[in-house]
Amino acid sequence: MTGVFLSRQPVLNGQSRAIATRLTLHAGGVMDAYAAAQTLAALTDVWPDGERIFFINCDGFPLAAAVRDWAVPANAVLELGSADLLGPGGAECVGTLQAVQPALCLKADAQVGTALACGLQYRFLALDARHMTPAGLGALAAQLQLHGIVIALNVFDRDGFMACLDAGINAVASWFFKQPSALTVKKALNPGQAQIVRVLNLVRKNADVKEVEAALKQDVALSYKLLRYINSAGFGLSCEIQSFRHAVTILGYDKLNKWLSLLLVTASKDPMAPALMHAALTRARLMESLGHGLIDPQEYDNLFITGAFSMLDVLLGVSMETVLESMSLPEAICDALLGQGGLYAPFLDLACTSEGEDGAAIAELAGQLGLSAESFNRAQLQALAFADAMAQ
Repeated sequence: MTGVFLSRQPVLNGQSRAIATRLTLHAGGVMDAYAAAQTLAALTDVWPDGERIFFINCDGFPLAAAVRDWAVPANAVLELGSADLLGPGGAECVGTLQAVQPALCLKADAQVGTALACGLQYRFLALDARHMTPAGLGALAAQLQLHGIVIALNVFDRDGFMACLDAGINAVASWFFKQPSALTVKKALNPGQAQIVRVLNLVRKNADVKEVEAALKQDVALSYKLLRYINSAGFGLSCEIQSFRHAVTILGYDKLNKWLSLLLVTASKDPMAPALMHAALTRARLMESLGHGLIDPQEYDNLFITGAFSMLDVLLGVSMETVLESMSLPEAICDALLGQGGLYAPFLDLACTSEGEDGAAIAELAGQLGLSAESFNRAQLQALAFADAMAQ
């Protein structure tokens, strides 16, 4: 592995919204403070503004040492383990953190009591939810809440998520929601979803503006959502779009198709829809950004749509085959979504792999596309900022 690659994980609140992001640093060999600091400092100009928190995880390495060479953003939180504070070099680590005073998250373990007495202030405490009973979760959460906001790690399913919330835990860092719920699986799109697909197909077929407008007017909420997305901060237009006809004039059908695609992504009734939509939007912008300079510019929007649609089976509660049967999509998009390879598949594979913990796999897939660690990391942060802007 050449360079330090970042993977990402959402942090969800009780309303299933991604309120923060957990970034993990992966290096091929032993990572030192300089490599960690340089990786993070290289992202300064694309670091997302705002209140959304970014937890920085680097297991096995005392990340605190990197703060000497990295101006920690106000919305970044450094994760620490008891070993960082109590093991060799612990006193130096504590001294550095006391001097710089970044926001901290202490990961609870058997030595958490001793670590809490080191003289540092913690904004967050993280507990490992694996193998814990509901009673155990509640007891530990109550103890940790005396020292900061409690989040849970290693939650692998919806039942575990609910158990954490019932235990009084404030938020959960996990991708568990990408697995479809057995309660939401159905055989066909509902009427609202089918109407969005109808409008999308009309736009893809370059139907007359009046015909598309008529289809939109059959669903007032659909028209409102479309204009809301087009006028969002994530789109970055210099003027406000006031009607569908105005949107066609300003954007043209090709760009409009991209934004109509977002409506389908937002049509989910799944309880985890807010988290799923944020993840889909992040994938969409990440794939689009990674494609710049690697494929024909006319393909960029299709990369975006591929990423946005990559979670439609979970979002809409139907199989991917069922969704695609009703849509007029390019073959390359369908191939990627069905796992059949094609031009867009390597970008989708990389976007999905960067949601895991296999740094070597991320590096390998990025290398196959000729992407450096820095360019990939920058694209991830920009994609997260885009998803945040769209979710506002």
